Amino acid sequence: MRTVKEVSKITGVSVRTLHHYDAIGLLKPTKVTEAGYRLYDDTALSRLQNILLFRELQFPLKEIKVILDSPDFDQSEAIAQQIRLLELQYKHIGELIAFAREIQNKGVTAMNFDVFDKNEMEKYKAEVRAKWGGTKAYQEYKQKDIARNEDHNGKIADELMTMFSELGGLKHSTPDSDEVQEKISALQRFITDNYYVCTNEILSGLGKMYTCDERFKKNIDRAGGDGTAEFVGQAISVYCSH
Repeated sequence: MRTVKEVSKITGVSVRTLHHYDAIGLLKPTKVTEAGYRLYDDTALSRLQNILLFRELQFPLKEIKVILDSPDFDQSEAIAQQIRLLELQYKHIGELIAFAREIQNKGVTAMNFDVFDKNEMEKYKAEVRAKWGGTKAYQEYKQKDIARNEDHNGKIADELMTMFSELGGLKHSTPDSDEVQEKISALQRFITDNYYVCTNEILSGLGKMYTCDERFKKNIDRAGGDGTAEFVGQAISVYCSH
């Protein structure tokens, strides 16, 4: 058995994140001592390993929980699927690197957007979701999730506005400051966990929308003060450019 601090040390996952996984039922400790200490055995670490692999593939936490909790979940089949997805991701990154080097060597003389196409990867991810998500347990989960969301969506929206409020409080800093960039990273994770997979491309589009769409701009400025939407858009631009 390992304590939460030991698990954090050997996996690189923060103690806070492990506590969050426990709170949402994604990774429960094997045992909790009378003193309240969480303990994890090898089975729990194996599940954590699966969680981290799916997170690398940008699956939202809710979907990971459904996949791992599916009564039909098969570890050997899942790892084969993860490998295939990682191979597709590796191929995609390789093509992007080659394209970027071509631009570096030749300059931006020709436009080529084919290298940004993730259709093959997204199609396979959809198959993985369908494989583990088509079960009766998943359908029950979705129905409960819909019911939960009727009451929960307001809370999520409030949390999102709080994040914009916090970013508004940092307008005295530069958009590329470490503190601001950490907030943008947290914003991206929040969107992924509560709405949809927020890739850098999607986040970049949101940043533009925050400043160009008057409805979003008005709400964000209301939360963080005048100029917050513009500031957030600039910070997102910096974040995505990295």
